[in-house]
Amino acid sequence: MRATTALLLRAEGFSVDEAGGGEEALALLAQRPYDLLLTDLKMEPMDGLALLKRALDGPTGLQVIVMTAYGSIETAVEAIRSGAYDYITKPFKDGELVYRVQKALERARLISTVDTFAGEFKERHGLSALVGKSAAMRELTTRISRVANSDATVLIEGESGTGKELVARAIHALSSRSKAPFVPVNCAAITESLLESELFGHARGAFTGAVKARRGLFEEAHGGSLFIDEVTETSGAFQSKLLRALQEHEVRRVGENTSITVDVRVVAASNRDIEQDVADKRFRQDLFYRLAVVTLKVPPLRDRLEDVPVLAAHFLERANARNRRPHRITQSAIEHLTGYSFPGNVRELENLVEQAAALAEGEELLPEDFPLKKQRGGTEASPIPFSPVGVATLADAVTEAERKAIQVALERLPDLGRVAEVLGVSTTTLWRKMKRLGLKTSQEPPPDA
Repeated sequence: MRATTALLLRAEGFSVDEAGGGEEALALLAQRPYDLLLTDLKMEPMDGLALLKRALDGPTGLQVIVMTAYGSIETAVEAIRSGAYDYITKPFKDGELVYRVQKALERARLISTVDTFAGEFKERHGLSALVGKSAAMRELTTRISRVANSDATVLIEGESGTGKELVARAIHALSSRSKAPFVPVNCAAITESLLESELFGHARGAFTGAVKARRGLFEEAHGGSLFIDEVTETSGAFQSKLLRALQEHEVRRVGENTSITVDVRVVAASNRDIEQDVADKRFRQDLFYRLAVVTLKVPPLRDRLEDVPVLAAHFLERANARNRRPHRITQSAIEHLTGYSFPGNVRELENLVEQAAALAEGEELLPEDFPLKKQRGGTEASPIPFSPVGVATLADAVTEAERKAIQVALERLPDLGRVAEVLGVSTTTLWRKMKRLGLKTSQEPPPDA
């Protein structure tokens, strides 16, 4: 039967090795990776169940199909519980066997693909993505490594731009949940009226515009991790519902009466002093303790300026790969950057490096390629104008950012076409923006401007 089964599968295009017993099969499995083990249950001296259990102790991804006589279905069910993918009862038709083998191999390929993506995810979002050599970063990465494999909720504290979501992704990538979804949500970016629906889902007709039922992010993250950013930007009513979801491990869609069980690891973050919010009665104390089982503090960049050269080199390497241009940063530019306190933290440094890489004409990036904002007691000019009440409006900030980017590009690049290409707009759009911003050039406008 083994010989005829092997002939059948080879005729269908499969590569097949034969083993005369359990020990011989294990010896083959030790020599090279296989996608599928097809085994009988009734064998001596090692039966199919023993072979199954020992085979599955090896490399992950191996699929097992057991063959059994009609009267031994209970044994086949036990094999499934022990990890077999499927079973087939004898006698069977050739087409039935081929179909089951094809399905098992499809599953093996799927698992291999997931493992590959998980590896890439760890490389991209794991600890290797947390760049820095300072004592503060070493301590943070150590704590991330320790907490990752637990299911404890984690509260990440840090200023805007320090990389709190990157820390959350590293926790997920290093955890046993890494093959399941990582789902982020920013509470500050969603209106209060929609936040509950976004996280918990809603039933059809639960409110105006709910034309069909929708799963919430808790359900989307089932088996994985849910990252709740800016958790302090929520109302007391929502905090109460979030607390219940964390305590009961279940959610109730808006407009429904029944609850849905979810298996989710929650990681929350805030750029505010959450303990002060608790003291001021702006944040529920019981929810704080539920979220802050483990607290991680991401240090601001001004407290780890020794990481600036490493971060700048990291961001420049990515920008060079994206722009296909071989820039390098000079020592004088590094000294220029390390003398700055970076109120926007790592995000601001990344933006500066990307801007310099996009606009510089030569291979070397000099101090003047990194225009810095004015600091208290400093001499650098601030690119953002401030209103009489001391706060820049969003429109003012955007306008001034456009003006600064176009001015720098006009100074360094030879013609409008090149400026438009670097800034990612058409020459017509560039000319109109210059006209609106009052910027002048000796070059002729495009015909359709």
